[in-house]
Amino acid sequence: MSLITFAASPLVITPTVRSFTFTPPHRRSNHTVMSAVRSETTSTCPVLTKFQNDCATPTPFLREVANALADDMQAGLAVHGGGDLEMILTYVDALPSGKEEGLFYALDLGGTNFRVRSVQLGGEEERVVATKSEQLSIPQKLMIGTSEELFGFIASKLADFVAKEEPGRFRLEQGRKREIGFTFSFPVHQTSIDSGTLIKWTKGFNVSGMEGKNVVACLNEAMEEHGLDMRVSALVNDGVGTLAGARYWDKDVMAGVILGTGTNACYVEQKNAIPKLQNKSSSGTTIINTEWGGFSKCLPRTIFDQEMDKESLNPGEHLYEKMISGMYLGEIVRRVLLHMFKAGELFGQSVPVKLCTPFAIKSQDLCKMQEDNTDDLSSVGSILYNIFEVEADLKARRRVVEVCDTVVKRGGRLAGAGIVAILERIERETKRLTSGQRTVVAMDGALYERYPQYRQYMQDALVELLGDDLARHVHIKHTKDVSGLGAALLAATNSIY
Repeated sequence: MSLITFAASPLVITPTVRSFTFTPPHRRSNHTVMSAVRSETTSTCPVLTKFQNDCATPTPFLREVANALADDMQAGLAVHGGGDLEMILTYVDALPSGKEEGLFYALDLGGTNFRVRSVQLGGEEERVVATKSEQLSIPQKLMIGTSEELFGFIASKLADFVAKEEPGRFRLEQGRKREIGFTFSFPVHQTSIDSGTLIKWTKGFNVSGMEGKNVVACLNEAMEEHGLDMRVSALVNDGVGTLAGARYWDKDVMAGVILGTGTNACYVEQKNAIPKLQNKSSSGTTIINTEWGGFSKCLPRTIFDQEMDKESLNPGEHLYEKMISGMYLGEIVRRVLLHMFKAGELFGQSVPVKLCTPFAIKSQDLCKMQEDNTDDLSSVGSILYNIFEVEADLKARRRVVEVCDTVVKRGGRLAGAGIVAILERIERETKRLTSGQRTVVAMDGALYERYPQYRQYMQDALVELLGDDLARHVHIKHTKDVSGLGAALLAATNSIY
């Protein structure tokens, strides 16, 4: 895991591995490179200049975004559908304590693959005694088949996984049913810790006969039909799993954020601050799933964002996600480059066919181009040739890098504003930061992990909005792939035994 600590300026980023720390080797500053690029591009490129102005996120503007997010959070806590943010009750009222013991499982279904994991817990002294995981692909036909076919397939693979367990490493207490935490990363209306009805399929799934059905009941029935003595004890999403898995090792974790292909965030809320709980118990805490991708107010949307949204599978929805998540950054860049070409500012006379292909360029391509610190931007040239089959001169390469930087800077800074809104919500109820208490945000997702420029822009925004005095107590902890452990731990925490 890597730990990023916000301290008083200058900001120090020190990766840590367990208890060992090391300082990254010195390298040429990317900010220096970007400054040089800017000085030679914007004055001669009107399309780029306008795009940069439209994407600008100065600190006062980010404060407006954070405040609007906070207002939507409050509205969503007050009543269902009160704002853009759904603020879903997860019914996770107890987080892992470290005392959990026994054998528990996790199943993660959120895309074309699903992962199953077994975890042997040994209490406070031994913690995770043994763990084993396996990732399997879901055949395309099952993604558009029936619920019986999909869950029957998953149950059969679960049974195979259990059958291969090593008795010496994994021990189920006699008389107990196997219990599993089910990470189901599709929109769900959750009604208890172990039940929830599907709102709609996303990510290429369109399984018939499922909408409005209890997804936990579907899996439990399939496991029973396959002779698997197992039940779902907790239904969670990947953000909740990340928060719970990180909390197991660090009691100061108060939020979980996913920044990958998609994005979401959850956090620990005081029950007495949730009006829509009504007559339910109002003592203690619970985790709120914000579904923050749906935020739409006061965002710096350009004509390119509007056109992309109009042509998307969900026009008018998830506007915040379309600005900050990995799936969309490259597509926004492509649309800007195409417009620059049509305006005669890029790539000569003949339109590159692949420049007209939606989603031809990915966020990882942007990252590689931004990391090119060579004088002639040779890597940028190679990437453009490989993707668009264009020969780009140095001026064109500089302009492309500047477009990438503009999109990524906006995305990272907007993500930072979202995290600040959550931290300030936590602070409002707990006063952790003002009392000097360490507050940890568990972070997962390939965009955050693999894109240092995005990460830096996000961190800059955090410090600008919180100020040095509060920011020094905020820790962003990269917690890769802990959501599976978190789901298993929540199965343990909510065990029927």
